[in-house]
Amino acid sequence: MIKVLLADDQALVRGAMAAMLGLETDIEVVAEVGTGDEVLPAVARLRPDVALLDVQMPGDGLSVAARLRDEHPTVRVIICTTFGRPGYLARATRAGAAGFVVKDTPPEQLVESIRRVHAGLRVIDPALAAESSVLGTSPLTERERQVLSAIAGGGTIADAARRLFLSQGTVRNHLSSAIGKTGTRTSAEAARLADDRGWL
Repeated sequence: MIKVLLADDQALVRGAMAAMLGLETDIEVVAEVGTGDEVLPAVARLRPDVALLDVQMPGDGLSVAARLRDEHPTVRVIICTTFGRPGYLARATRAGAAGFVVKDTPPEQLVESIRRVHAGLRVIDPALAAESSVLGTSPLTERERQVLSAIAGGGTIADAARRLFLSQGTVRNHLSSAIGKTGTRTSAEAARLADDRGWL
């Protein structure tokens, strides 16, 4: 029996996945959680074999994947997201995820992905893998990514400086570099492009 943990902040999606997986004779959903913060305690308590993690839930699925890799290396992680962005794929791979699927994957394909990952294989959405190879990896440094993230929601340079404990001049320098690397004209455009590609 493959024990599965589901982590998704949308209760309807989580419930539908659990119901679908419950029809399989070799899969048991042992936990359903709505935030990343709930994942590690549930894993420690229930010892699932596979964790399906959403990217954009409170508590960030990619960060949780990295913590699972470090603290519970026997748990195999599949990132399951609405947002099939190439940058998310690269970040998921770095975080140790064994699989990456989008939520409109046919049910039978998701079930097979769980079985394959449990068997020690890797599963990557083929269309996303192709797009990722065309776009390449993120050109941004970690600090440039942080600065763009800080202004992505309409934050100012002063806001970013306060949040990241940097001077405003340093924030401007990082923004200028990020604008150059993304081939955009403004920091807002750079943040939007980086977000669209999953680099943030």
